[in-house]
Amino acid sequence: MKNIKAIIFDAYGTLFDVNSAAEKCKDKIGNKWESFSNYWRTTQLEYTWLRSLMKRHKDFWKVTEDSLDKSMKVFNINPNMKSQLLDLYKVLSPYPEVNETLQLLKEKNYKLSILSNGTPSLLKELVSSNNLKVFDDIFSVEEVGIFKPDSMVYDIPIKKYKIEKHEVAFLSANTWDVSGGGNYGYKAIWLNRNNIIFDNLDYFPENQINNLKDLLDII
Repeated sequence: MKNIKAIIFDAYGTLFDVNSAAEKCKDKIGNKWESFSNYWRTTQLEYTWLRSLMKRHKDFWKVTEDSLDKSMKVFNINPNMKSQLLDLYKVLSPYPEVNETLQLLKEKNYKLSILSNGTPSLLKELVSSNNLKVFDDIFSVEEVGIFKPDSMVYDIPIKKYKIEKHEVAFLSANTWDVSGGGNYGYKAIWLNRNNIIFDNLDYFPENQINNLKDLLDII
């Protein structure tokens, strides 16, 4: 990991816990809350990929709402909970070690950025509500109108910072995103929080960590 000039983070599932919205409602949802939350997330991602392939772009917030509609029907969740779940999604909780790790990285004078499928306003609210003041930039796919892992998305910070692809350390907990960034040319790092198996997508990261704090040992 030499000659790194920028550290770029995925947001959802990497910095912010996508299950935290449903978890805060588990008393109402019951013991199916986690299965419901995972289904919502999977459907959300599938919709981003399908819309990219169909060239029928909707912003991430609308995709999140559409995928929630389907998931609530599949799991027979009270439709009156929709507004509450969406409001909680706007203020997802960060993972416990995120704030401290970002502060320590900032002290090393790297460019720190987010590159996400989220809309600019949604990402700014997430960062603000969790008091994460370290980021130089928050990049959204809305700049190019297509979702990750399209290469146009990974181009965004390269053009802004005028640096080479290999000068970027890119972190994601999503294997498809690590593959997307790695195949593009980033030095991609897999944040494997749940000890899962990596996808077979023509790329395997040289570096794998289980906790964001472990990044401090390799960069």
